[in-house]
Amino acid sequence: MHLTVLGCYGPYPPAGGACSGYLLQEQGYNLLIDCGNGVLSRLQEYLDFVELNAVMLSHLHPDHYSDILIMRYGLAIARNNGRRSEPLKIYAPPEPENDFERLFYKDHYSVEPIGPGQNFRLGPFNIQTDSVLHAIPGVAIKVESATGILVYSGDTEYYSGLEDFASGADFFLCEANYLDQDIKNSLPNHLSASQAARVAARAEVKRLLLTHQHPERDREITRTEAKKYYPDVELATERKSYIIAQQ
Repeated sequence: MHLTVLGCYGPYPPAGGACSGYLLQEQGYNLLIDCGNGVLSRLQEYLDFVELNAVMLSHLHPDHYSDILIMRYGLAIARNNGRRSEPLKIYAPPEPENDFERLFYKDHYSVEPIGPGQNFRLGPFNIQTDSVLHAIPGVAIKVESATGILVYSGDTEYYSGLEDFASGADFFLCEANYLDQDIKNSLPNHLSASQAARVAARAEVKRLLLTHQHPERDREITRTEAKKYYPDVELATERKSYIIAQQ
């Protein structure tokens, strides 16, 4: 399984950056997880968007799905000129309802609602979903193939089931928008770097990659906080690729 980080910032990108977007590839199958601001442009550095097989959206906040509303125009042109014949499959939580309805665009997208506790197949990937604790409904996503297991937290506060969902993953892509001081100040909806690291340690994941980083924070502060609990922690780096393999 091959992962390329297209964007790793939230709730907005720094200059030249992009919000959440992760390209997973195996056996010629191309799965995009989240498609926030800047992701469509970044995706085309690696793959023609008409070659996407499916998109999964962890939740419907704009920093995770806004470029889907732009990609549809490109798909419309591609279908008109014969570069693509089938609608692109999109899987997303059905709430907020108004945002979910915006995903439907003529017949260029085939949109399916997803929620926690689902298990289905996309190409070489077996997909499982879990509930999260966020401002709007969303899912954590587990992607398993013959080569390894990736777990993506989506956006979430700490919840007791996160360790179980991530348990034994070869690769844990976990949000870390906050620091511990933010949690002490009762800021909601996100994990701190140390919370993410403690989850990873308790879940005994093989590799931890922190994402959804705050665009105005020194990345080394995030790394230092997390290293107290998971010494080999890595920070997601845009345009970097990773191999997810059983260890």
